[in-house]
Amino acid sequence: MKISMYDASVKPGIRMMTNLAAVLEKAAKHAEARKFDPEVLAGSRLAPDMFPLSRQVQVASDTAKLGAARLAGAEAPSYEDNEKTLPELIERAKKTAAYLESLKPQQFEGAEERTIKWKTRSTERSMQGLPYLLHQLLPNLHFHCTTAYDILRHNGVELGKMDYLGREPPA
Repeated sequence: MKISMYDASVKPGIRMMTNLAAVLEKAAKHAEARKFDPEVLAGSRLAPDMFPLSRQVQVASDTAKLGAARLAGAEAPSYEDNEKTLPELIERAKKTAAYLESLKPQQFEGAEERTIKWKTRSTERSMQGLPYLLHQLLPNLHFHCTTAYDILRHNGVELGKMDYLGREPPA
């Protein structure tokens, strides 16, 4: 059985962004129930040299939308990276999932072989589509979603593995 690049990139992106939004909603309820400012969570980080929760969500979002768009040969929407509150971060995750849902499987035809180019903070990179998916897009998406989850869990939000994975079976 062959898996499509669409199934391997878009569907995990939708799932991770949807689950991330749900985790952030739980965090907002946690702060409300314990009567503290939820923006404390948005600014929290695991270590001094790591991004705070707000930036983890933004990078996860960028990774999902830009990665899928690159593979599809499409233009991804640009977000300002100015979210500072949990509701704004929740909306960012949902908006990213909605963008991914707009992509069509036929846009990914030939994506395995397509040369993907992108800029990092310090360099320009390129690789073929399949290695890009397996070694760049998916690991980075999971890293930033996991780190967001870990920041919230570390701050006492009652989360479990099923919050990260999602309770609904993938489509």
